[in-house]
Amino acid sequence: MDTSLILVLLLSPFLGFLFNVFLGKKAGKIIVGFVGTLSVVVSFAVTIYFLLQINTAKEVITVNLFDWISIQRFNISFGFLLDQLSLIWLLFVTGIGALIHLYSTSYMHDDEKMHSFFAYLNLFIFFMITLVIGSNLLVMFIGWEGVGLCSYLLIGFWYKNQDFNDAAKKAFIMNRIGDLGFLIGIFIVASLFNTLDFTSLKTIITTAKDTNDFWVAAAALALFIGASGKSAQIPLYTWLPDAMAGPTPVSALIHAATMVTAGIFMITRLNFLFDIAPSVQNLIAVIGAVTALIAATIALTQTDIKKVLAYSTVSQLGLMFLALGLGAYEVAVFHVITHAFFKACLFLGSGSVIHGLNGEQDMRKMGGLRKAMPITFITMLIASLAISGIFPLAGFWSKDEILMTAFQHNISLWVIGSIASIMTAFYMFRLMYLTFFKTFRGTSAQEHHLHESPSLITFPLIILAILSFIGGIISLPGNSWLNNYLSPLFSKAVSEEHSLGTTEYKLMAIALVGALVGIIIARIKYIKNNVIPSEDAEITCLTKVLYNKYYVDEIYDAVFVKPVNILSNFFRDSVETTLSAMVFGLGKATNELAFQGKKLQNGSIGFYLFAFVIGVCAILTYFYYQNNF
Repeated sequence: MDTSLILVLLLSPFLGFLFNVFLGKKAGKIIVGFVGTLSVVVSFAVTIYFLLQINTAKEVITVNLFDWISIQRFNISFGFLLDQLSLIWLLFVTGIGALIHLYSTSYMHDDEKMHSFFAYLNLFIFFMITLVIGSNLLVMFIGWEGVGLCSYLLIGFWYKNQDFNDAAKKAFIMNRIGDLGFLIGIFIVASLFNTLDFTSLKTIITTAKDTNDFWVAAAALALFIGASGKSAQIPLYTWLPDAMAGPTPVSALIHAATMVTAGIFMITRLNFLFDIAPSVQNLIAVIGAVTALIAATIALTQTDIKKVLAYSTVSQLGLMFLALGLGAYEVAVFHVITHAFFKACLFLGSGSVIHGLNGEQDMRKMGGLRKAMPITFITMLIASLAISGIFPLAGFWSKDEILMTAFQHNISLWVIGSIASIMTAFYMFRLMYLTFFKTFRGTSAQEHHLHESPSLITFPLIILAILSFIGGIISLPGNSWLNNYLSPLFSKAVSEEHSLGTTEYKLMAIALVGALVGIIIARIKYIKNNVIPSEDAEITCLTKVLYNKYYVDEIYDAVFVKPVNILSNFFRDSVETTLSAMVFGLGKATNELAFQGKKLQNGSIGFYLFAFVIGVCAILTYFYYQNNF
């Protein structure tokens, strides 16, 4: 029964993919959207069933389909593991994934390749489920690579635009860098512990009296590099902001529910390994805090509505890695969940705005949309309050947990996280004020076209806004269902529940006041003073540095891309040309020898006899000298 249901959970999106690839074009857009959405809804329903079956009593479901690799004592099975962590992840992967599919039925209805789009979405969900339920690192790696492939297909879906193609290639290549680290980490783990199975690894590591600290740290570092690629941490973060090049539902799927959470999932799954590598944990915390701050400063100046949200994602992921580095895995998972709610709402809301403005994404050409698009406005407002950390919305509770954990471990990291959080409130309400308030700044044609989006777009927004509001109840301080549910997963006790003493109340107050200060500054600047961001050519000084993302892309281009291009051009124009000339020269020499040789075959018997006599004489001469000398 369990095996059959797990296969339904996994294969339902894959069957949707097959249907839309082979039959979607003939079936029509309504059927394509229905099948694509239903296939994910089925997986969500199966997830709910398993969630009710598995409680906090350390129950897990393990299914081994077959033995995959067997070399002496090293065995890998192709199997699946359903436990508390995988089910939590499946809930928002399939749940929010289903909402994004439903949203896409309207958003992509006019696209001529809608069937391909839904096929890629279904395949994305299939690989993400594979990643989440894999019972060992190798099965996880299949899903890991699969979501990388699907991100390439979806980011570059509108392939006639070369910029979108470049963004897709950038995402694919930068993720391959991280994936190499992940693969090296897998090899080191296999060499150290002679297994890649998660359950076996946990048993071996938690019961080992001593381990090779150097190689354990090397494995943890390599795995963290893999996580940095997928979850966009410094220095491998630059692909994620460009991933918004794809259709908006893709941005919501990548940024909120699937790919970018993979790195956090992997580290949380292997928490017992990272716990014995404290130096790597410290590095993770520092990288996370710095990423959160750097991305937040960049988001302050962006004018593309989706780019603001993209850098916001990078910043929020940095806070999650900060929690991971401090060993507060359950806190990171909490923020992953709440972030999935409000970030999916924000991206889908931005898609509704773009849909209403006939493709416009520049906030400088928006304004005054709250009356024309009231549902989009209200849902995005709730999500913006949530991500800003306003009480009592979901983001307040999860972000507060991270900051409290940082305060307990490292004041400097708490300060960095707090500054990033204040900036979050500022740039999110900068987005809201520029988009929905004051007067409309676009063209008259756009103004005439303004309208609220269809119900298939607004319904997912309403659901996600509600979740953004109430989602924090799953882990309230002192009464955390989530912490209790996840407690069997961690080799050391789940971090103590905050008892809300004087210090905790002060920290909550500081975080809330900081968020309100950010919102107030944004209101003064963009509502009271009616400031509109300058045109690109007029941006100067520090704003220009932030607007151009610290010129990191240009630095990477100068340090890595151009030297590689120069080297490849050298090999193409010099080495390859020389080798080609040698190869073709040998071919020409062979042809010439053959041409001259065939002249000897002239049909003259006298010539043949002469050659025969000369040959016999040569042989006799050879033997004579061999015997006498």
